[in-house]
Amino acid sequence: MYYPTLRMRRLRRNENLRRMIRENRLSVDDLIYPLFVVPGRNIKEEVPSMPGVFRVSIDELVKEVEEVAALEIPAVILFGIPEKKDEAASGAYDEEGIIQKALRELKKNVPDVILITDVCLCEYTSHGHCGIIKDGEVNNDITLEILAQTAVSHVDAGADMVAPSDMMDGRVAAIRSSLDENGYKDIPIMAYSAKYASAFYGPFREAAESTPQFGDRRGYQMDPPNVLEALREVELDIEEGADIVMVKPALAFMDVIRQVKDEFGYPTAAYNVSGEYSMVKAAALKGWIDEKKIVREILIGLKRAGADLILTYHAKDAARWLKEGWI
Repeated sequence: MYYPTLRMRRLRRNENLRRMIRENRLSVDDLIYPLFVVPGRNIKEEVPSMPGVFRVSIDELVKEVEEVAALEIPAVILFGIPEKKDEAASGAYDEEGIIQKALRELKKNVPDVILITDVCLCEYTSHGHCGIIKDGEVNNDITLEILAQTAVSHVDAGADMVAPSDMMDGRVAAIRSSLDENGYKDIPIMAYSAKYASAFYGPFREAAESTPQFGDRRGYQMDPPNVLEALREVELDIEEGADIVMVKPALAFMDVIRQVKDEFGYPTAAYNVSGEYSMVKAAALKGWIDEKKIVREILIGLKRAGADLILTYHAKDAARWLKEGWI
C-alpha cells in the first residue's frame, strides 16, 4: 500500500496521536546517576570540564542522594577519590575508605536508593592504572584478588550492587565467588563488559584524578573498531555470573549495544560518559544547541539501541524534565 492510500502523517497530527504509537519510551526508572566522593566536609566543587557535576564530601553526598530520591531516580553509582593513593590501591578495600564511609552514611540517611559502587583500582593507585603493577605491566591475576576484596568491602558497608569496570580477565567470576563465600549470594553484579579504550573519558579522569601516570589502558580496555570481541567479552561475563552487562561509552557504540541486546537478551546498561556529557554542556552554554532536545534525543536513542539502563550525568535534569512532560 502506497501514497495516496497510505498517508504516514495521519498518526503524527497531534501529540496525543504521537503518544499512542510511540515505540520507545524513556522513564526515570531507566536512569542511574554517577557521583564523585572526596574526603572532608562541606565540599562541593564543580568539575571544570563537566559543568553541573561536582565532587562532594560525604555530608554533601547525602544531600545529593536525597535530591536523587526526591526525583525518583532509583539508583546512583559512586566513585571515590581517596585522601592518599599507593601502588597497592589500599584505599579501595579499606574499611574506613572513602566509599565505605559514604555507603554507611547513605544507608542511614537514604536507605531506599539503590547504591552501586564502581569496583576498580584506578582511583586508588598512585600510577592511575586499573590494576596492580608488576614488572612494569598491569598484572591480571594479582589484581583479581584486590578487586574481589574491594567488592566484598563495599557490600559489607552497604552497597546494593557492585560494578567492576577494570576489564581484567576473570574479574566477574572472582567477585561472584568472593561475594557468595561471604554470604552475599543475592548481591547483583553489573559488569562493564564491553568497555572501550576511548577518548571520551577525559573529563572523568579529571574528576576522579585517575589519569594513568605512564602508558595507557589499551592493554586491558578494548580497541574501538572491534564488535565481535565485545560480544565475546559480554558472553564471558554472563557465564561468570554477571547480572547486568554494560557497554561503555554509549554514543559511538550504539551498534554494539544493539548487537549485545539482540545476541543475549540480557539486562543491558549503557554509560553515557563524561566526554559525551561535556560536549553537550559546552555547546549548550555557547547557545549552539537546545540542551533539552539534544539530551532527549540521546537518551531515547540509547533506549532505541537496546539499553535498559542508562548511566548518565544528565539524570537529574532528565528526571526534572520528565516530570514536566518532556517525553
